[in-house]
Amino acid sequence: MKNTLYDIKKEYLELIQEVEEMEGELTPETEYRLNINQNELQNKAIAYHSYILSKDSFNMQIDSEIKRLQALKKKNNNLIENLKSRLIGAIQTFGEFTVGTNTFGLRKSERVEVEDINLLPKEYKTIKVTEQADKIAIKKALKLGESIKNVYIVKQYNLKIK
Repeated sequence: MKNTLYDIKKEYLELIQEVEEMEGELTPETEYRLNINQNELQNKAIAYHSYILSKDSFNMQIDSEIKRLQALKKKNNNLIENLKSRLIGAIQTFGEFTVGTNTFGLRKSERVEVEDINLLPKEYKTIKVTEQADKIAIKKALKLGESIKNVYIVKQYNLKIK
C-alpha cells in the first residue's frame, strides 16, 4: 500500500523523535528508513505536481470553453435583438397581425435615461458608500509595531514549484 503525504509526514516525525531519543545518533536502520521516507516524499510530491498540472490544464480548457460559449451567447443575443428589431419595424409599418396561434403586436413601456448623473439635482440622486479596510496601510503599521484591535497578520504558505 502506498503512503499518503500524511503517512509520510507522520512516519518522518516518528523517525525524528527516535533520533532525538537516541540523542542524535543515527543507526544504519534509522538512516535507511529516513532515506526511504525521503524517496517516498519525493515520489509523492512529483505525483501531486503532475496532478496539479493536469487540473490546471483542465481549468484552462474550461476557461477557454467559457469564453467560446460567452462569444456564442453574445452572437445569439445580437441576432435575437436584430430579429426583434425587424419584427418591431414590420409591426410599426403594417400594424398588429396574427399568424396561427401567435399574435404579433407592440406593448408600450417607459424607462428613464440619464445622460449625466452629475447634472442632476441632489433630490434625484442616491449616494452609496462602501467602507473597505486599507490592508496595505494596516500591514505597514503592524510591521512597524503598532497595535490595532481585532487586526493581525496571518502567515500563509503558497506552493512554489519551479
